Amino acid sequence: MALPEPNRSRSSGPLALDDHARDNLRFIREAMERAGSFTAVPGWGGVAMGITALGAATIASRQGSPLAWLLTWICEAGIAIAIAAWSTYSKAHAAGTSLFSGPGRRFVYGFAPPLFVGALLTVLQLRTGSVGAIPGEWLLLYGTGVVTGGAFSIRIVPLMGLCFMVLGTVALFCPWSWGNIFLAAGFGGFHIIFGAVIARKYGG
Repeated sequence: MALPEPNRSRSSGPLALDDHARDNLRFIREAMERAGSFTAVPGWGGVAMGITALGAATIASRQGSPLAWLLTWICEAGIAIAIAAWSTYSKAHAAGTSLFSGPGRRFVYGFAPPLFVGALLTVLQLRTGSVGAIPGEWLLLYGTGVVTGGAFSIRIVPLMGLCFMVLGTVALFCPWSWGNIFLAAGFGGFHIIFGAVIARKYGG
């Protein structure tokens, strides 16, 4: 007499339920990660900032005095801030998120203080006429801000900050005449490279 075949639907039921539970847990985990991180970091905005920085480096290299050189880079900093603000707002708006959400606020709180310190040091060094350390300081403090703010963002952001910090540290111990090259490599090259990666993998 033939033995009855096992009931496949009954045996596969717990497996299907287990797979469904795993899918739900994965979805919840990914949703929590997205909710807890600031994802409106502008990739294409970073590329644009890098391009303008390379242009500023070209103009600055033709200046006849350290003050004119520094003013060129200060103008570039203003342009970069405008690009970053507009592109960040645009990306957040397109994604339906707010810049003033919890992750967005934490990003700003971590990013702003090192930039404020850098601005104060720049004013102080302009008053004393000692601008030799400014390229290294700018790169180091900007990188610090990106790392601290990037702790609340996607993983590639703090990595970019670390690269700025390393470059700034090296620049502090190199001749003043190399400062323009370091600033071009950091604010130009790093922004273009990391901005392109962010734009490709994280939606613009």
